[in-house]
Amino acid sequence: MRLLPCSSAPPPGAPPPRLSLIVPLYNCLGLTTAMLASLHATLPPGISAELLLVDDGSTDGTPAWLEEIAARPPAGWLPLRILVNERNRGFAVSNNRAAALARGELLLLLNNDLVLLPGWLEPLLAAHTQLGARAGLVGNVQLDAATGAVDHAGLELTPQGKPIHVRELPRAESFGDGIRIVPAVTGACVLLSRALWEELGGFDEGYVNGGEDIDLGYRARGAGRVNAVALSSVIRHHVSSSPNRKARDEQNSRRLALRWREQLLADSVIPWCRAHLAEAWVQPKQQDCLVTLRTAGFLAGLRRTPPPEASLRVAQAMRREFTRWDELCGQGA
Repeated sequence: MRLLPCSSAPPPGAPPPRLSLIVPLYNCLGLTTAMLASLHATLPPGISAELLLVDDGSTDGTPAWLEEIAARPPAGWLPLRILVNERNRGFAVSNNRAAALARGELLLLLNNDLVLLPGWLEPLLAAHTQLGARAGLVGNVQLDAATGAVDHAGLELTPQGKPIHVRELPRAESFGDGIRIVPAVTGACVLLSRALWEELGGFDEGYVNGGEDIDLGYRARGAGRVNAVALSSVIRHHVSSSPNRKARDEQNSRRLALRWREQLLADSVIPWCRAHLAEAWVQPKQQDCLVTLRTAGFLAGLRRTPPPEASLRVAQAMRREFTRWDELCGQGA
């Protein structure tokens, strides 16, 4: 890794900013320049912040463009530092390297394929402040840039124990304090304190461009923090369509499930109960009548514990998934 000399870099001994924004780059220069234009157009006036860009081995016009802005930063930009990886190292490594140089009290990790909309940042900062000492990772609502549909409003678990994006918003009257507590959030746009990042050790570099954000969220929960979505913070995201991701995603998913098997199972119980009740309503089965009654009682708050069948069925689904991964990866759980 090398650090490009930047004419707008903060001088030695300068007071640290409140916020360090970290943006890894890998090709897609057009998306990068559009994202950074939207960033600087939507920052609150007078914000105390710095910008760290990390080139992760780009092969398009990105390296030359970075040399240009290092010498002549665009007017109105934040104080800038630029890191260049010696080769493509991936999302986790790039963020870890930049975070190690960050000076802000808070870290804000951003993908280079976002479109930041007016008013997106203030609710993120407010949610983190509102959570106080409990604050873990704070994400936001992300719309698919192509369709406008909600692509991310937090992560949840399926009845089979798999993390997925929440793709719906609560009704307006249910927004409450504007914060949704979730198991984890995507790393495409996530805010957390630098102290927590350092306590957790940053991203696990064993993940290859996927899963490291969920893993970090579960580690934050293990440290007694809560992860949340700031529902009033809305941005657009050019949802990834990277080629050859399937095998890599399977490996990342297996790594995540091996590490967090019990926690994933526990977080899947309520989704299983909801799915079971919905299915029983449409197609009741006499042999499941008692399970359905127990499930309804649990979801209604009349029972303190879920039916034992919930954990059993989720565990069975997870075992089937591990069997499939063993066949794909040639490894035993």
